[in-house]
Amino acid sequence: MMTRYFHQRIPCRFGVFLLSLVFAATTFSQVPQPGALPRGTPEEEGVASGDIVKFLDAAAGSPYEFHSLMILRHGKVISEGWWAPYRADLRHWMYSVSKSFTSTAVGFAVTENRLTLDRNVISFFPMDRPDSLSPYLSQLTVRNLLCMAVGMDPEPSASIRAIDGNWVRAILSVPIVNRPGTKFLYNSLATYLLSAILQNVTGERVIDYLTPRLFAPLGITGMAWDVDPRGINTGGWGLRVKTEDMAKLGQLYLQKGAWNGKQILPASWVEEATTAKIDQAPGAPQSKKDSSDWMQGYCYQFWRCRHNAFRADGAYGQYIVVMPAEDAVVVITAESFDLQGELNLVWNYLLPAFRSGPLPADTSGDGILRRRLSALALPLAKTGVLPAIRANAGGLSFSLDTNSAHLRAISLSFHGDTCRLAIGGETGIDSCIFGRGGWLEGSTRRRVPSPLLSRVDKVGDQKNLTMGSWGWKDERTVELILRYIESPHSETITCRFDGPNVTVSIHASTQPADRSLKVTGAAKD
Repeated sequence: MMTRYFHQRIPCRFGVFLLSLVFAATTFSQVPQPGALPRGTPEEEGVASGDIVKFLDAAAGSPYEFHSLMILRHGKVISEGWWAPYRADLRHWMYSVSKSFTSTAVGFAVTENRLTLDRNVISFFPMDRPDSLSPYLSQLTVRNLLCMAVGMDPEPSASIRAIDGNWVRAILSVPIVNRPGTKFLYNSLATYLLSAILQNVTGERVIDYLTPRLFAPLGITGMAWDVDPRGINTGGWGLRVKTEDMAKLGQLYLQKGAWNGKQILPASWVEEATTAKIDQAPGAPQSKKDSSDWMQGYCYQFWRCRHNAFRADGAYGQYIVVMPAEDAVVVITAESFDLQGELNLVWNYLLPAFRSGPLPADTSGDGILRRRLSALALPLAKTGVLPAIRANAGGLSFSLDTNSAHLRAISLSFHGDTCRLAIGGETGIDSCIFGRGGWLEGSTRRRVPSPLLSRVDKVGDQKNLTMGSWGWKDERTVELILRYIESPHSETITCRFDGPNVTVSIHASTQPADRSLKVTGAAKD
């Protein structure tokens, strides 16, 4: 694969070449692509550039790792940025934002009279019926799936997604302990069943069904969606689209289903899909509800928010926040472990920034904002003076001791500012490349470190796109940061050399620091 080098610090000998690449990378977002949303300035649309800078300051001081931000006002993109090495042209895992796209597909199917919300779920799958049909399963409807009111408790995703076979049959065999429609319990498999139903009634996977109805009219291309072992789109997770594609869905819903003067989704469906259908916590005190964006009511695979907003919502902080009263959409991709805290930044800094009319031009403030957006970056591996041990470590291979991850060998080789790491395991050798003082683009078959990704989820045979950065922490320790650039996640791999021996530490960004994998090994003869 052709690689790209993205630098934050530019070695003099590569200055002119790399500066041209940096310019291309940081100005990409300012050049609208075919099918792009219209662009405007913050002040023209009633937002002070300085208020967006305050949000960026708050984000920088927070514990949340932001990957992209796009703000729309009155249908125009007024601010956008990507934290390098993330880029405008890269897809990003949506996690449960995928659910809102599946809900949209249901809306199209209902409009086309292929589906009714009160039809019983079991009627779509006569070949997958359990031997004994419980009364509650007989009562389960499409509407119950949309509202996350299936009646299962606990939610069975972990066990079902580990099955390399018929997920539909397995789900329908799970006991339903509460009457459908009476109790909210978040259930990703409910959305998977919606995807399976849509494939049943349309004869197409959801991604294919949506292409002429949603993706093509909105100018969304290059999307991908994971499938189950039988080829059904997972529905509730697994969609990968670009940040601007997320913004387009939010703007479509803000415009009540209209796009470029054409009603592509009925306004009545948009209203139905984004108004509260079930109370997530009916017994919670009002004070708790007032501070939580998870207790405002659940819709049809959308969440109601405080401040009369609604959102598509994915794990680790993927958001499409639609604010009808402000005529605004805010899109964020991130890796966050405090989802309410991340949303609070939107309410505390961006919500008050939306004014009722245009503001005077602010050349200085606009310039500051543009510079801040173009300089957004995640930390690189630290680089120092290259130690003499580099000559000994380069090209050496190490056999690893028995370990829980079944890693058997590791090797490193250095060529100029490039480091290549190869890790051998039970499924073969995974190879990754890293840049010193910058990010080097590559690909690997190494599995993305997501605790929400089942071992049997079919993510395709393609390699995972990566960005790698490496450097020496000290005379005996090399650090390698591997970002799975189409996901929120990363790994930090540390190799400490002690004569012919090595200690390898692998820390996934989804795990606490004290849960890093540590393996020792010795140089091969």
